[in-house]
Amino acid sequence: MIEAESKTEQAEAPTPSSPDSLKDSGPAVSSDPPPKTSGGPLWRLMGMVKTIRPHQWVKNLFVLAPVVFAKDLFEPALLIRAFGAFGVFCLLAGAVYTLNDIVDVEADRLHPVKRHRPIASGRVPIKLAKGLGIGLVVVGLGGAFYGPMSFFAVALSYILLNIAYSFKLKNVAYLDVGCIATMFVMRVAAGGYATGIEVSWYLIACTALLALFLGFGKRRHELAQASRSAKQRAALQAYSPHALTAALAVTGVATIGTYVAYTLDPGTRAFFKSDWLWLTTPSVVNGVIRFVQLVAGRPKSESPTQEMLRDVPFVINLVVWAIIMMVIVYRLRPS
Repeated sequence: MIEAESKTEQAEAPTPSSPDSLKDSGPAVSSDPPPKTSGGPLWRLMGMVKTIRPHQWVKNLFVLAPVVFAKDLFEPALLIRAFGAFGVFCLLAGAVYTLNDIVDVEADRLHPVKRHRPIASGRVPIKLAKGLGIGLVVVGLGGAFYGPMSFFAVALSYILLNIAYSFKLKNVAYLDVGCIATMFVMRVAAGGYATGIEVSWYLIACTALLALFLGFGKRRHELAQASRSAKQRAALQAYSPHALTAALAVTGVATIGTYVAYTLDPGTRAFFKSDWLWLTTPSVVNGVIRFVQLVAGRPKSESPTQEMLRDVPFVINLVVWAIIMMVIVYRLRPS
């Protein structure tokens, strides 16, 4: 992913049978050895790679969503433009992760997990990190400039919003999660502008609601260790466990409801020439439930959104959804 939105913490809570069973627990005590503070050029280079978080770039797959849902996934010209847009957002995401680690370096050094991050540990010096971030922005926006101006405008807005988020907006409760959702919507819009595909309001709505759901889940995960999280994210002081649990439940149900409405919409059924898109709904429901379980049941994870990509049941469920969707949308049949 989430770039600015990826700055999260460990949570410690029991696995719930429902969102209402999410409870706070005390901060965990880390027994990890102190971070390594010196090494050779390759060690420092790998630290730079780790700083830009390539494993989080999977969130930029939302840029490809318009191509997939427009039934144009196998059009070479559109694929080239779509993957070009994906590459631009990966570069910009790397710049944002670097910026966040620079801004939060002192807070990260107090955290039992984040103190091992390259910038916080000294593996990547601040001066070098600043050069890395600026270089990624220049290359990323330079690549965006070769696309349609509307795509360049979204890419530039994405960077500006992340800068505002890093320095100010992330400290405002609920607005911080709203920024996270906006960043995901920007990815989808950018994919549409880059390929010239009109993005449906259903896709925008589902993306926004899903991002809100994930964002509230991350905040609930952080709040489970309130004493330490307060040092890490100022906005958490304005959140309450009950409010976040309610927000998590509401956005989860709204995401499912909007997705079901999309699959049953006459326009959707006519466009895909199929009445069976609703068969993907159980996977969406399972994904929502599994994420709630990860929010409460993985105390040693830095973030539930990171953990879900390593969680076997979640990944299997995602693959099942993708296979069913591809079969229905592209009418794939055994040869």
